[in-house]
Amino acid sequence: MASELTGRERRKFRIRTKISGKAERPRLSVFRSGRHVYAQVVNDVDGKTLAAASTLSRDLKGTLSEDRKIDAAKKVGALIAKICLEKKIAKVVFDRNGYLYHGRVKALAEAAREAGLKF
Repeated sequence: MASELTGRERRKFRIRTKISGKAERPRLSVFRSGRHVYAQVVNDVDGKTLAAASTLSRDLKGTLSEDRKIDAAKKVGALIAKICLEKKIAKVVFDRNGYLYHGRVKALAEAAREAGLKF
């Protein structure tokens, strides 16, 4: 049936009822496709994206190799943390967006933590 949700969508809605990004602690949302990984920091109260990074970002585009997606996710995590710290955002709420905390999502989160972001 078209109205039924996938497992990830059900997990996503369940997570989003509990967490929300505010001005003092915005939400770090992760999206992964088959080839790329994206991260953005969102203030849900104002509906604004405060920072964004992905494997398609200009800062990373030439440095990524095609073979390891987990390594690319680590670089995106470090980049999003760097951008946030430059904008005086030190604490965020992590939104795994319905994905399991495993693989690329986990690598991005741990790299962001190592680069100084607190969540």
